[in-house]
Amino acid sequence: MSAVVLYPNETGGIAVLSPSPDCGLTVKEIADKDVPIGRPYVLAVRSDLPTDMTYFSAWTVDFSSPDGHGIGHDAFYASRTPTEIDNAPDNN
Repeated sequence: MSAVVLYPNETGGIAVLSPSPDCGLTVKEIADKDVPIGRPYVLAVRSDLPTDMTYFSAWTVDFSSPDGHGIGHDAFYASRTPTEIDNAPDNN
């Protein structure tokens, strides 16, 4: 099962974030860090997404009950302990 993060992009479309399974962070942690600040996101399973990309711009996602909101890179790492930061695979 491959998890993805969906969030509304700046042009009104849907962004799909595909985390590396070997990055050392949970999908929720990646979403918190990488989704733009304040934007809602939902976690999904890649196999649940349409495979036909012809109408990608017509996809819709219900963000009324999101799994979270992006907090951004700086806030994400500010919320981590020094040990968590030192052990993070990519803390740049």
